[in-house]
Amino acid sequence: MPEEEVHAIRVHLDRLLAERGMTLTELSAQVGITVVNLSILKNGRAKAIRFSTLSRICEALHCQPGDLITHDSADPGP
Repeated sequence: MPEEEVHAIRVHLDRLLAERGMTLTELSAQVGITVVNLSILKNGRAKAIRFSTLSRICEALHCQPGDLITHDSADPGP
């Protein structure tokens, strides 16, 4: 199995969900993305995200892309 690619992108989906009192299942229903795919994103294992998906998540969570995803060049760990 290939080694996972190291990157410094951090996804803050769990924090945004907690702040809004929303579950991953509720977000999945609103956005039209499977819970499994949202979980992959939430756990930082996603390799990419479509802008259309990012837009739908931001609309559902009433946030900006920068609230959901940040770049941390000081910590390139998994």
